[in-house]
Amino acid sequence: MEWINRLNSAMNYIEENLSEEINYEDIAKVACCSTYHFQRMFSYIANMNLSEYIRRRRMSKAAVDLIDNNEKVIDVALRYGYNSPTAFNRAFKNVHGIAPSQTKLNGVSLKAFPPISFKIMIKGDVELNYRIEKKEAFRILGVSDALSKEMEENFQILPQRWQKATMNGTIDKIVSMMAGEPSGVLGVSICNDQEDWKYFIAVASDKPVCDPFEEYFIPASTWAVFPDEGPVPQSFLDIEKRIITEWLPTSGYEFGNAPHIEVYLTPDPNKAKFEVWVPIVKKDS
Repeated sequence: MEWINRLNSAMNYIEENLSEEINYEDIAKVACCSTYHFQRMFSYIANMNLSEYIRRRRMSKAAVDLIDNNEKVIDVALRYGYNSPTAFNRAFKNVHGIAPSQTKLNGVSLKAFPPISFKIMIKGDVELNYRIEKKEAFRILGVSDALSKEMEENFQILPQRWQKATMNGTIDKIVSMMAGEPSGVLGVSICNDQEDWKYFIAVASDKPVCDPFEEYFIPASTWAVFPDEGPVPQSFLDIEKRIITEWLPTSGYEFGNAPHIEVYLTPDPNKAKFEVWVPIVKKDS
């Protein structure tokens, strides 16, 4: 399966560069997708974020270097990108539970984290409803925040942004400007590798721009649209995981370069009706 082969090639790239600076964009290029989509795929499939995996692999290799090669702590720390002994000690202890200097003590217990390889089994025992939407370019209007290139940081920050926008009346003001499709309050992740990453809370609208709102034009694209309902953000995360692990590998599509869109159709986060819009392109035959 080509999709899985690309992921495993990306894992091989990480393994070959553990003692070098690893750029997420370079990993994503090996996997033939954007940095944003690669991080999401990895976290949903591996059940850990990419930075944590790289840290665990480096600390696993560092332990071997310290024990088998009898190397100095400072030399091993520098090899794996830690210019500060304090930072290396902290990272090592977080993984192994002991300081690097203790690895040479008789009988100490260490943890080994082998390299990940992907092999997905598609069960298909629960249906997954979707539709394909081909849509011309459209304009959104709302408020935006800068996104981190570390996806795990965004997973923690974005729920707070939604809560703040609800509490201070921003959502109500945004809803009053709604005029167009898709109809609903939108969460729009603009995370291609050609622009600064942003997240909009917005609506489709042709209304004039007024402070503090800003506009953005979503390019014409094709989306796979997955409707669901339940408490957010957990239901949203669950359906995204199923899209990546169950639908995408056998769909004949791969990620496109348009924004990733959440469409919230009801206001109650505990009983939300929503849609996940995933940008797609046909795989090359």
